[in-house]
Amino acid sequence: MLPIPSTMSDFQLTIGSIFEHGVRVHAESEVITWMGDRARHATYREVGERVRRLANALRRLGIQPGDRVGTFCWNHQEHLEAYYAISSMGAVVHTLNIRLFPEQLAFVINHGADRIILVDATLYPAIARVRDKLTTVEHIIIVGDAAGMPDNLLRYEELDLTF
Repeated sequence: MLPIPSTMSDFQLTIGSIFEHGVRVHAESEVITWMGDRARHATYREVGERVRRLANALRRLGIQPGDRVGTFCWNHQEHLEAYYAISSMGAVVHTLNIRLFPEQLAFVINHGADRIILVDATLYPAIARVRDKLTTVEHIIIVGDAAGMPDNLLRYEELDLTF
């Protein structure tokens, strides 16, 4: 029989600590996103840098621990970055179901009190249909090609992502 340790770890087992461990230990492993016609590759080191920058950008937009940030995205690198950035800063990731009807989507966003929503450019029309019904959303961040989108939306790749 193995001995049971008498003390707990000297750090909290949080999403942020798990992510930082992964970046440190698996820095050269890759996150691969299928783009429809090609694969896009990024190392965990690169993703880690982008996660930290996104967390800082969200802080500058006023997000604090306990705040909800909605994600309305496909399964890709930027969604992974958002998951880790939001969780690591103590905020709550509120993944929104892309298959909801508009009135359901508006209800879920308002009930969750999402302050910011990160949305894929291809999914933005669903958010646009309910935008005037969203009572808690302060910013919408477009992920992907934002050409032709309204000027009052923030662009993921243009956020002030500096440390």
